Amino acid sequence: MALTQKPYRTNVGALLFNAAGLVLVARRADLPNAEGAAGGWQLPQGGVDEGEDLRVAVLRELAEEVGTARAEILEEYPGWLTYDFPLDLAARGFRIAQRYRGQRQKWFALRFTGVDADIRLDADQHPEFDAWRWARLAELPGLAVAFKRDIYAELARAFAHLAARD
Repeated sequence: MALTQKPYRTNVGALLFNAAGLVLVARRADLPNAEGAAGGWQLPQGGVDEGEDLRVAVLRELAEEVGTARAEILEEYPGWLTYDFPLDLAARGFRIAQRYRGQRQKWFALRFTGVDADIRLDADQHPEFDAWRWARLAELPGLAVAFKRDIYAELARAFAHLAARD
């Protein structure tokens, strides 16, 4: 099936802000030694189950991916953002890219209500991330893989009022 004939996967994403206005980014476990490399870091995101409320989904994904439920939703991005998977992802065995054209995402800004120790990347049996840190919102596009950069730039613009001031 041609890529353009495949559907988009419905997905939610989380911008988790701490009290200082920094955002949690996590390093993908499948990209070792990507400490400073673009593409090694991303925001928590994940698929939505059939019939699942999007607000419930973003909190579930946050708990699954970074091991914390200590968050409250502040705002919802007003529309949907989409990206297409690069053609080589399916060829490299990336299962989601074999079934879907890309992802259709609803993004949420959340306030972290816990302490750093409440973030547990080892909470899931198969962790997606191996490190995390707090970053300035303006850093996001430079940390993202190329096919997500435009979305991260739009999120940085849309949620700038919640971020730490430079």
